[in-house]
Amino acid sequence: MTPAPPHRAALIATLLLLAVTAAWGSTFFLIRDLVTRIPSADFLVLRFTVAAAAMSVVFHRQVRALPRRRLQYAVLLGAVYGSAQLLQTVGLEHTSASVSGFVTGAYVILTPLLAAAVLRDRVSGATWVAVGLATVGLGILSLRGFSVGFGEGITLVAALLYAVHILGLGRWSTPGEATGMAVVQAWVIAATTGLMALPGGITLPATTGQWASLLYMALVAGAFALWAQTWAQAHLTATRAAIVMTTEPVFAALFAVLFGGESLTARMLLGGALVLAAMYVCELAGRRDAGASASADPPIESLHHDAP
Repeated sequence: MTPAPPHRAALIATLLLLAVTAAWGSTFFLIRDLVTRIPSADFLVLRFTVAAAAMSVVFHRQVRALPRRRLQYAVLLGAVYGSAQLLQTVGLEHTSASVSGFVTGAYVILTPLLAAAVLRDRVSGATWVAVGLATVGLGILSLRGFSVGFGEGITLVAALLYAVHILGLGRWSTPGEATGMAVVQAWVIAATTGLMALPGGITLPATTGQWASLLYMALVAGAFALWAQTWAQAHLTATRAAIVMTTEPVFAALFAVLFGGESLTARMLLGGALVLAAMYVCELAGRRDAGASASADPPIESLHHDAP
């Protein structure tokens, strides 16, 4: 089977990431209701254990086929993501959800900074413009006042870990091994979040509605989202992926208006417009870079191949 052209694969990857952020955004009003009855750490370990179990049933062959190095990368990435989830949960206990959402979104700034400083990647001026637009949009969507304390600080560390996870996926994920890597990550995330949940015991959902919400978040916003992000980042730069993922609060606001009983506000419209503008600028920059690459000599090695 002939692989899709790079520009088409990048478009599919972008659409998949948008589906991921839509799934994440749709969970906010569900989580808000669920965590009033189930501790956050218990919710996380249940969500990712169910996701990992479901993925293992379907994709066990892909896991067994993983080379040892990819398996190690997946374990490392899962530990990074699981740690970020734990820190974000602790941060939420000491700051508001809106501030937490904004500070967590700092990964859109940290990702290109780390890419430039650590990986020596070139970040174009247009990409920096997109990062700025996305950051301002996130602030307008999320902030209702801001002060810096323990909660904000630990949430910023979580954002740094999310940026590291995005960079790692961009560096190590390949289309053929993305599925197996996603399954391994899910199990490691479940184990990592379990460190906080197990000492006090795990509280299970008590009603059919709570189980339905948990299963949706585990299978759609968990299993599917983790696979889709891992596959998509085999075709996108880390910074471009981070900018696309800032649409999560836009979808969260949309679902809150449609299903959560919230009113549409000017802040939602302006913040959402800036985030979408950032994605558009990033898409134009990606097309320009792809066109420049197509006119140049092909690289000797793929970005996603391991160094010898």
